Amino acid sequence: MKKLLLSAALFAGVFSAKAQLAPGSVAPNFTVSAYQSWLSTAGSSSNGSYTLYDYLDQGYTVFMDVSATWCGPCWNYHISGALEDLYANHGPAGALGVNANTTNDVMVIWVEGDGTTADATMLDGAGAIGNWIEPTTGNQVPFPMANPASALANQINNDYNINYFPTIYRICPNRIIEEVGQLGATALYGTVAACPPPATLPVDPAFLGYTGTTTSCGDFTLSVTMQNNGLNPLTSATISVTGIPSPITYNWTGNLATYATAQVNLGTVTLTAPATATITITSNDGNPANSTLVQNLQYISSSTTTAVNTNQDFSNSAFPYANWQLLNPDDGITWEYLNALGGMMGINTYNYSTTGELDHLVTQAYDLTGQSTPSLNFKVANRRYSATYYDKLYVYVSTNCNGPWTQVWFKENQDLATGADQTSSFAPASAADFRDECVSLAAYANSPALFVRFTSDNNYGNNVFVDDINVSSTACSNGVEELGHAAFTVAPNPASESFNVTFEGKEANYTVALMDLQGRVISTMLLNNAVGTQTATFSTENVAKGSYIVAVTVNGMTTTKNVVIK
Repeated sequence: MKKLLLSAALFAGVFSAKAQLAPGSVAPNFTVSAYQSWLSTAGSSSNGSYTLYDYLDQGYTVFMDVSATWCGPCWNYHISGALEDLYANHGPAGALGVNANTTNDVMVIWVEGDGTTADATMLDGAGAIGNWIEPTTGNQVPFPMANPASALANQINNDYNINYFPTIYRICPNRIIEEVGQLGATALYGTVAACPPPATLPVDPAFLGYTGTTTSCGDFTLSVTMQNNGLNPLTSATISVTGIPSPITYNWTGNLATYATAQVNLGTVTLTAPATATITITSNDGNPANSTLVQNLQYISSSTTTAVNTNQDFSNSAFPYANWQLLNPDDGITWEYLNALGGMMGINTYNYSTTGELDHLVTQAYDLTGQSTPSLNFKVANRRYSATYYDKLYVYVSTNCNGPWTQVWFKENQDLATGADQTSSFAPASAADFRDECVSLAAYANSPALFVRFTSDNNYGNNVFVDDINVSSTACSNGVEELGHAAFTVAPNPASESFNVTFEGKEANYTVALMDLQGRVISTMLLNNAVGTQTATFSTENVAKGSYIVAVTVNGMTTTKNVVIK
């Protein structure tokens, strides 16, 4: 979980709020008990417990509010009465406080997300803003108000990626989730129509979304998430892909129960131009309306290049630009265009809910033909949240948009930060918040196409911003002494049990890393204030045989060599 679960009000600013479970995700099941022991609604067990899937299986659309009794925005939304009105007009008929003439198609479940909250706090106890069970005298909340024990609260927070309060989800009968936010009762109910109806047909395979490659400079792996929205087990389906050079027919077999899902890999196609793929279930299907996806496949050209000395200042808001890529493996928070200070790119690491997630911003190719001393120049702005929570930023390059990628620059913690620690969400206020960086690209002189990739490695920091990306024809002139390409040795090479990295230190902090050919760090060593001959020894005992990269970084400058492990 995040360093703290904070109220959503703190997240307003340069970044937009992001859903914590991506729209289209399957909601995990849970069972909670209502604090109000007197409460009884349709779908609840005799002991006052409430199970999400029980309501979904009855055809209800469930609205889930995860809040905290100490959270101001949570309280304001609670006393607005939006969820009470929604429940009263559309909740289970016959429930306490609910008119028998409701539409009877909605359920509301409120969950205390802070597992340390005592039951007494729900009734305006110490630390609470007010009486959550009876916010107005004589008017008890009619829907379940659950205060789960710490272990269950933490499980729900983890399962639903809760990183701010309140988080309000709509969960459709087919278990698909979307964050709807703090809407009024009418607007909340308006989102119910977007849910597919409960399963009624014997055979109804449906697509939930496309999960394959969306950008590439060659091969695209096509895949989808398929759900059984039928009453009978789904054991087969024929899927066609058209709109691509070589159409695909894929015969899927399996065994999906009602609402179960499967990831279906449809195969790989090679493109030389952008394409729009139409993916359709063509087998026996009672409801063709949910059986087609249309996906744009963005082809990245290695031959369409940018000339050196062309500054990308992000003044054009129509991002992503041609042949640029945003790669977001976890489909959550990622790099985004920000219309501030004339335009920049940034990533909202302040709100990120999981450590170690990698997000990539890839430029189009630069043409270094005829350049003997090229360099990469860019501006960066960042703050640490604290000495424990800080950001990491890598720069990689490749002569192919799909890699392999070689690390040429890396900074983290105080080396990356451009100002003092800050516990509120950081956004640059002026050009003074940025620092200039320069990276030698001499090893790639005369390359006809060089892609540059900025990679954020989340560690609960306080936002990273990048601006003015420029590959220059001149060498870095920032006075930083760079390691020469032959300034360190790797021996033995090939290596079987271990190898040594040896270099001459010059009273500086060095990072020595072993990486795979995709630039993923396998092992790293830090040598602080290194002076004289330095040797870093890496064991290969748990490393698979193959080719790897050794990178030595000092003052933001990186030199690499290859090593073979046999």
